[in-house]
Amino acid sequence: MLVELGELLVGCQKLADADLQRARRVQDSTGEGLDTLLVKLGLVSERDLAEALATRLNLPLIKPGDYPDAPVTNGAISPRFLKEARAIPLFEDEQGLTVALANPTDDYVLAALRLATGKPILPRVGIPSELEAAFERLYGSGRSAMGQIVDSIGLADDLTDEEQIQHLKDLASEAPVIRLVNLMIARAVESRASDIHIEPFENRLKVRYRVDGVLREVESPPSRLSAAVISRIKIMAKLNIAERRLPQDGRIQLRAQGKEIDLRVSTVPTLWGESVVMRILDKASVVLDFAVLGFSPRTLGRFLEVLHLPHGIILVTGPTGSGKTTTLYTALQTINTPERKILTVEDPVEYQLEGINQIQVKPQINLTFANALRSIVRQDPDVIMIGEMRDLETAGIAVQSALTGHLVLSTLHTNDAAGSVTRLLDMGVEDYLLTSTINGILAQRLVRLLCTRCRQPYPALPELVEEMRLHRFTDARDVTLYKPVGCEQCGGTGYRGRAAIMEFLVMSDPLRRLVLKHADATELQAEAQQEGMDTMYEDGLRKAVAGLTTIEEVLRVTTQQEQEA
Repeated sequence: MLVELGELLVGCQKLADADLQRARRVQDSTGEGLDTLLVKLGLVSERDLAEALATRLNLPLIKPGDYPDAPVTNGAISPRFLKEARAIPLFEDEQGLTVALANPTDDYVLAALRLATGKPILPRVGIPSELEAAFERLYGSGRSAMGQIVDSIGLADDLTDEEQIQHLKDLASEAPVIRLVNLMIARAVESRASDIHIEPFENRLKVRYRVDGVLREVESPPSRLSAAVISRIKIMAKLNIAERRLPQDGRIQLRAQGKEIDLRVSTVPTLWGESVVMRILDKASVVLDFAVLGFSPRTLGRFLEVLHLPHGIILVTGPTGSGKTTTLYTALQTINTPERKILTVEDPVEYQLEGINQIQVKPQINLTFANALRSIVRQDPDVIMIGEMRDLETAGIAVQSALTGHLVLSTLHTNDAAGSVTRLLDMGVEDYLLTSTINGILAQRLVRLLCTRCRQPYPALPELVEEMRLHRFTDARDVTLYKPVGCEQCGGTGYRGRAAIMEFLVMSDPLRRLVLKHADATELQAEAQQEGMDTMYEDGLRKAVAGLTTIEEVLRVTTQQEQEA
């Protein structure tokens, strides 16, 4: 049965054939069940395995809300047996006893349950972690999976600094702490988090996940384990665990929930220990598609027109975490043909792109953006992508590259498209060079998308429609907006996933004249709007009227009020 299950996982592309063969080789040496091994090795997630099993056996998959509020069998089955068998009785009726099982193909467990209750057993498929949580609630002390791990960890007191460091190394290499950190990472991946924040305070260790751009606090280990958890992460990232006074950066590559995960780790010393942030780069989840990113057909048409120009600079601007790099990667993928040589200079290289030469900046050996750029212009590139214009030196080389016939793509940290021009002038780039080289500036922010399963329509108030002039974005007589509700699929938030709202400023002759006059960002913005640019605010309102997001989300990420054209 389980061999067929492996084939089924390969067939539905949840598991690579090479990984299945690897798991079988490990199984031959350990004798463990293939289902347990696949999850333990990080080759598939528990959910994928349970869904494949449910499909294979044609049985329903049990949801967290399906577990009972109180034990069903009144002591007929011992809790110890249920724990070992990974089984939870759900309900009893005239047909028999319905039971959720991690492995419904285990004939011994089914026969034992039938014998103990004297009733026919109706098996259902349960996800192991959900079964464990239900068991603890119904039969145990109510401790979570993390709580059970924490109870098995002991700490030593009264050690010297050197002994404490050695003790932390030993502790961070022991199974309970390893399981604890793995559990935190697996839960973050399962929650679709982009970042994990681990922050020590005087009396507690706070763990937060950033999901769809918003931080939410989750279950965390007790403060006594702060040093052990942070040391484990530092060991995984190959950082110096004895150095607690200076910031450190590292990288972890692992398999979690059946996915290849890249974690960028940053530690900084704080008052009560070291704060750790892990940026999760899930290679499988990044979609390099303009429509998925949030480009409207009109903005996309203008952007592609500028992208296919032979030389000049295209800037993508916005705050950290606004999807700038993903937009640049999508643009590079679009123009990546055998006739073009594309080179990038990045810090860090977030995703590897086939057929594109990517350079990782290493300041410790003096491989800076500027030094790397000086070298790559001698590599005869057609297109250069610069991770970020941080200083005048980098901006100057980018401008010179654009003047000598290269297409240059880069990012900048400004609030809007027009502000990028004034930022570059402030950095010291000459105005005549800007007007000669910049072709277009794209500014973007990320808004949360409404969960399509539970979003709820409501008629917009006439006062709101008039104030925001929402009639511009729909042909319907009455404007309908949507509000978040919350369901199991979106984790009760009402939102699932994110998309960009954007504005694209195309450098025209009237705008060039304004730049040469050193006009401020407000004048540049007004001129661009007159020439047909939709602002981020307008693009957001259009997406809200289309039912993709909410007015509140648009206002959250754009404080700008619409200017009358």
